[in-house]
Amino acid sequence: MDATVLVGMALGVMIGVGCRWLDLPLPAPPRFFGALLVVAMTLGFIGTDYLLRLV
Repeated sequence: MDATVLVGMALGVMIGVGCRWLDLPLPAPPRFFGALLVVAMTLGFIGTDYLLRLV
């Protein structure tokens, strides 16, 4: 795994733990289509990063 992936996963876990510990709502969309939007944005980011590395 790339170091940026590990840092991103660790940051996501820390945000989730912080939200739970401080009793804050999760910073995520509550609906299915909102979650799909987050997945699409993530895949676009990863795909663009991959294409930029090829150039």
